[in-house]
Amino acid sequence: MNNVIRPALVLFALLSALTGLAYPLAVTGAAKALFPSQAAGSLVVQGGTTVGSSLIGQNFSDPKHFWGRPSATAPQPYNASASGGSNLGPLNPALADAVKARIEALRAADPGNAAAVPVDLVTASASGLDPDISPAAAHYQARRVARVRGLPPEQVNALVASHTQAPLWGWLGEPRVNVLALNLALDASAAAR
Repeated sequence: MNNVIRPALVLFALLSALTGLAYPLAVTGAAKALFPSQAAGSLVVQGGTTVGSSLIGQNFSDPKHFWGRPSATAPQPYNASASGGSNLGPLNPALADAVKARIEALRAADPGNAAAVPVDLVTASASGLDPDISPAAAHYQARRVARVRGLPPEQVNALVASHTQAPLWGWLGEPRVNVLALNLALDASAAAR
């Protein structure tokens, strides 16, 4: 029996050290060397202060800012430790009620906007943390942001266009706008005036 237990324990300890320590340290070291920003969480630093991450959405609710996708995390929005979707199916009345309430809130914030509300402004992403919106969602909000800030709509739409990211390699994914980057640029342009 001792002939079996001793090699099994040695193999267990060896594999634990290899897969539990050596491999994670090697992968983390390679990530920090090759992709330092991403390995550190893609933090956005402005004036020496960390203002967010380009990978996790933030709860912008002020009408002078662009709003991101609704977050499905609770009790606070965009809580990375509670990442996950709402798991509400398309036929669930609770989802229909939530979407209706979100549409009403968007309409109340911009009563003159009769355009169709883009779906990503009223539905949460699978993670509940999505930092991006579609260009259509950004352009839908541009008129409200311009009106509240007293800016020409063309200037706000130009900012949206300059912050629209193309699909990866030109074909993978959809065009997107990072809400944090857009709002920071918007604040910077307002401060420069």
